Amino acid sequence: MKATNLLPKIEGIIVPTVTPLLESGKLDLKGIETITRHLIDGGVHGIFILGTTGETPSLKVDLRKNLIKNTCQYANNEKPVMVGISDPCMDVSLELAQIARSEGATAVVALSPFFFHLDQEDLYNYFSLLADQCELPLFLYNYPNMTKCHLEVGTVKALAAHPNIIGIKDSSGNGVYLEKLLEIKSEKPEFSVLPGPEEIMVQSVIAGADGGVNGGANLFPELYVRLYEAAKAKDWDTIQVIQPIIMEISSKIYGAGKKSYSYFQGMKQALSFLGICQPHLSRPLLAAPATVQMAIQQDMQSIIRKIKAI
Repeated sequence: MKATNLLPKIEGIIVPTVTPLLESGKLDLKGIETITRHLIDGGVHGIFILGTTGETPSLKVDLRKNLIKNTCQYANNEKPVMVGISDPCMDVSLELAQIARSEGATAVVALSPFFFHLDQEDLYNYFSLLADQCELPLFLYNYPNMTKCHLEVGTVKALAAHPNIIGIKDSSGNGVYLEKLLEIKSEKPEFSVLPGPEEIMVQSVIAGADGGVNGGANLFPELYVRLYEAAKAKDWDTIQVIQPIIMEISSKIYGAGKKSYSYFQGMKQALSFLGICQPHLSRPLLAAPATVQMAIQQDMQSIIRKIKAI
């Protein structure tokens, strides 16, 4: 088990990266290299692959392994790389964790196992066993909308006592829950709390969160880093300029389509517009229709003009 006190603290803008794909469904290796360099040059504090934004549930295990290898290679230890190992099968999670360790990743991240409705005892036992067997430090990942399981604060607090569990990514969007998670830091200050929804990153950091796992940083890493730094400094003038742009990205890029997964359509289409990777999604997700693609291109042009004017 790796000693957590040797790790850099997981904080700041951690980017849940997309998984660049070719039309065939295979990995787009050039796209992986391009987006990794784009994020590092953009000053982000860490890279998180194989999360929700990475379309992980739709990716076969061999593809996930190759993504781990290529991302770690391209990152070349310039930034921490966190690897999602979420899977209903614990053996698959442990196999992915082993690949992550051997390729030089910093930490692994795991959702609650999805499909079965697990209670808090089940979740505590699952994450404890996973942390015992992972050689890399483990980040918890709470996303009840997708997993049917909600990690209650008491369970997170108990798991935080495990020496190999170093933080939690919370995508619940529940502000009261997040505030209660932050209370864990009074007993374990090094325990990282990172909210997922970028729309609440500023208020979360001001309340004591360690940063944010913000999908929009795939597109504009410098913008999100600047907003995080403004939140830490309580630079209200900068916050008032940037936050409306963040909200516009959320509404116009992520919400451009009518599908429940319009976030993925918008993100990949916007990245294609920027020349970073191709817009292809993993099956069964469908590409954005032509009308949505055109709207995203127009909105991206408007957003870029606003960013340049800051």
